[in-house]
Amino acid sequence: MSWDSWFNMLVGLIVIVNPLTAVSVHASLTTRQSPRRRRRTGRMAAFTVGVVLTVAALAGETVLAMFGIGISEFKVGGGVLILLMAIAMLNAQMGGARQTEEEADEAHDRDEIGVVPLGVPLLAGPGAISTVIIYALQQGGWLSRLVLVAEIWIVAGLVALALALGQPLVERIGKTGLNIVTRIMGLILAAIAVGFITSGLKVLLPGLAG
Repeated sequence: MSWDSWFNMLVGLIVIVNPLTAVSVHASLTTRQSPRRRRRTGRMAAFTVGVVLTVAALAGETVLAMFGIGISEFKVGGGVLILLMAIAMLNAQMGGARQTEEEADEAHDRDEIGVVPLGVPLLAGPGAISTVIIYALQQGGWLSRLVLVAEIWIVAGLVALALALGQPLVERIGKTGLNIVTRIMGLILAAIAVGFITSGLKVLLPGLAG
């Protein structure tokens, strides 16, 4: 694989995880926590993202094989899911794939929110897991797989950094700025999703390639 391919994978992971997504949620859910516990919650969320996506990268192929799902079918299904998330982001919304209203209400009653809902499903949700599995399967080879795992932990580090900055980051960017960044990421994510879908359909429906 070329450096361009690895860089594209990293950009794709950053966009689909979107560390800024959890910043405002983290700030609102940890208002009554001490600064030390708030930092611990952020680190736990970042660690959860790293672990969940690493497991997806290493075990995703086995799970798909157990259910008899091919990479092409998964690309189409995962691409549709990611496209729906991208549409929600273009509307500056979180989308139900990341977190429903019921899950958001339940989060306020939790003592430990680092793993659920911040880590899963807000950051390492179905869309991020699908993206990681597709990247792992379409690239092939252990070197690419190791690079993917390394990039996953780079993204986890960005999550930790974003949550560590927390409320000051939200205040500095502002609601409008946050929405602008979300929409830009949504546009990039939509392009990635379309790429997954067309790539899968070319295999499933060879006539389309002509």
